Amino acid sequence: MARAPFEIAGTRISPGSRTQIDVPVARLYTHAPLYIPIEVVHGRQPGPVMLVCGGIHGDEINGVEIVRRLLRSKQLQGLRGTLIAVPIVNVFGFVQHSRYLPDRRDLNRCFPGSESGSLGGRMAALFREQIVDHATHVIDLHTGAIHRTNLPQIRAQLTPGGETERMADAFGAPVILNAELREGSLRHYAQNRGIPVLTYEAGEALRFDQWAITPGVRGVLRVMRRLGMLAGEKRRRLVPAAEVANGSSWARAPIDGILRPQVRLGARVAKDELLGRVADPFGNAEGEVRSVADGIVIGMSRLPLANEGEALFHIARFDAIEEAESAIEDFHSSLEPPPDALY
Repeated sequence: MARAPFEIAGTRISPGSRTQIDVPVARLYTHAPLYIPIEVVHGRQPGPVMLVCGGIHGDEINGVEIVRRLLRSKQLQGLRGTLIAVPIVNVFGFVQHSRYLPDRRDLNRCFPGSESGSLGGRMAALFREQIVDHATHVIDLHTGAIHRTNLPQIRAQLTPGGETERMADAFGAPVILNAELREGSLRHYAQNRGIPVLTYEAGEALRFDQWAITPGVRGVLRVMRRLGMLAGEKRRRLVPAAEVANGSSWARAPIDGILRPQVRLGARVAKDELLGRVADPFGNAEGEVRSVADGIVIGMSRLPLANEGEALFHIARFDAIEEAESAIEDFHSSLEPPPDALY
């Protein structure tokens, strides 16, 4: 029996075909329409419906490139199931190079949204109804905020032996944060509906980071293979080891001033180890930033200018820190070509 067409956003996609769809969102002041662009690849054989989306924060552009490369992958030719690829969700923010919507709301705090609510609520409701509710699995692509960079990492609410844990393990990021759900986020909405969802965090806003994009594409393809959506590789690559962090904390600026980092992204640090120094422009006052725990630096500020109390270094804590350090070393050595820089 032939597989049925896939219906989404008022469009029918036949089995064995792919279609690009522009989902109407709103109009600009100029009366020009805005659309959320999506591409659907509908396989001939049944399987999961995977949503891969980027740009919920409009300035987080690594995810846009990950989706583009994913859609160009020859491996999709034998797809089982359906791929819904959305490179840019927050089209307002993307056009303005901004994390937020025009009303300064964070779209990733607006789910499930409301058709009669704020702009963020209306966009979240539209994205949920037209796209998210069709998915059986979700991978949401993010980066660090502006002037902050993240080591490639997966954030997910893990249940031992559950589907989300299976996906996280397959992705191959060096670090997995067993993170609580944030109310209003896409992850919170999807997980509460029983849809397993991963958030991939890597790199910095408004920057293309090849060492974040390449493993992001590989990770999505690995998850699709684990779910049976793609055939296994002829030349099987080992999935990089990943370690689950049991928590994380930020080390903050003790005073206002100019930051001089002493550690690199991905470094192993000990509690009270010196991470950096903050000094005023004359050097009359200087404060030390020290690690709040034994762990790995998974995020850090790239802007040398710091205000007192500002988060500067994100430290993930592990029960087996040697294994975590080894996983990060293996991850970097697996990148081809090697990254230009670690931060």
